[in-house]
Amino acid sequence: MAKPTTFLDEMTAAMRGCAALVMGRREASSFFDFSQRGLVGSLIATTIAMALAGFGPLLLGVPLPSGAATQSIIVNFVLFVTQAVTAMIALRQMGRQDGFIPYFVASNWVTLASALMLLVSTLFGPLGMILLLFIAVFAILTFINIGRFIVTLKPVQIALLFLSQAVGVFLAIGLVTLALGPPVA
Repeated sequence: MAKPTTFLDEMTAAMRGCAALVMGRREASSFFDFSQRGLVGSLIATTIAMALAGFGPLLLGVPLPSGAATQSIIVNFVLFVTQAVTAMIALRQMGRQDGFIPYFVASNWVTLASALMLLVSTLFGPLGMILLLFIAVFAILTFINIGRFIVTLKPVQIALLFLSQAVGVFLAIGLVTLALGPPVA
């Protein structure tokens, strides 16, 4: 696939890559740009995803308690950093440091796709819970297939990466809760 020339081109290609990951297509990696430019683009995508998670409901007219958007962004940022650090450590322990940037780039784009789907789920009110189930399946499939097709990990390595991410996220949630208090209701 030709290298994208604009952020919109890169985003379109990456969303195709996310779809290819869900469908289990081996050529999914060809949709992502793993260069330094692609890394920056994926970080922009994650920033957009965090902003959508925090302020997206307000844009759709869903009222939020005071401070909820900011707290959401802080929590998402801490979780993002935690996941990046735990992935870096786990991949280094496996001797697969070469897989970190591809993992990171693809995961960042999956984060944007997930944020967009979560935003859409708010439009459906209680029926949005069905979409949340789809988003959970989407997240699991993309995680596994990033490990399989992007980083080329063995099944046990994917499981170890998942475990490291889960432990890191649970610890981060605990620390954030201690620092900020429980989520704004």
